[in-house]
Amino acid sequence: MTHNIFQRAELVLGRQALERIAQRRVIVFGVGGVGSWCAEALVRTGITHLTIVDSDTVAPSNINRQLMATTTTLGQPKVEALRQRLLDINPEAHVTALQATFCEETVAQFSLGDYDYIVDAIDSLKDKALLILRACQTGGTLFASMGAALKTDPSRIRATEFWKVEGDPLARALRHRFKAMGQFPARKFQCVYSDEKPITPVVTTASSPTKNGEETTTKGSLVHITAIFGFTLASLVLRHAAQPETLTSPAPLKGEEKTNNDPKL
Repeated sequence: MTHNIFQRAELVLGRQALERIAQRRVIVFGVGGVGSWCAEALVRTGITHLTIVDSDTVAPSNINRQLMATTTTLGQPKVEALRQRLLDINPEAHVTALQATFCEETVAQFSLGDYDYIVDAIDSLKDKALLILRACQTGGTLFASMGAALKTDPSRIRATEFWKVEGDPLARALRHRFKAMGQFPARKFQCVYSDEKPITPVVTTASSPTKNGEETTTKGSLVHITAIFGFTLASLVLRHAAQPETLTSPAPLKGEEKTNNDPKL
């Protein structure tokens, strides 16, 4: 059965590429509006070793954009609801669900060096910066999502090297944070972003503290944007993993080589 479900993918990628993809180990941090769709695309295209990380439970406000969020999964841990769906797609996949937060207090719990690909779909600026710094110190390949909120035009979604991202407030905030910390990613890495100017919210909500103490404002987002962010992240992983040279050592995509810590803001 497993071979049959990947038959159409094999017609595009070939048997050897699918075999390479199946051997790669991937971890996705954050399985909300972006990460959940990324995880599904990975499993539907042959990734069989996947770890998903998120501390939240499914809430009504998630239903408009998060893959596993439905009226029947309300209250369930997001990673458990998503894991069940992924196993319904491929029962032979090895999907590890970690209901946890990646942060300063928990970083030692994650063996990032065990993974070929690290996908960042974290919302928290502080935790996102930490994950990027740590991931770039490993031998794995990092792909990161920038901001998908307050965007409406899917044709403006792009993928490029982090220091080349323009028009994205989250990327700008990360650059400022790295500069303030005096720490920069050890190498360049690819990001998914939109150069569309964020729309002015029709309704605004008050700021509230997150679990790690940061102040955050709830921002609107739409599934046709977040899902394309997630699918684009998955495409970066899959196209990279399909390359013959990545079987033993992941080869860098253009712009992913070592960096001189370009401080451009």
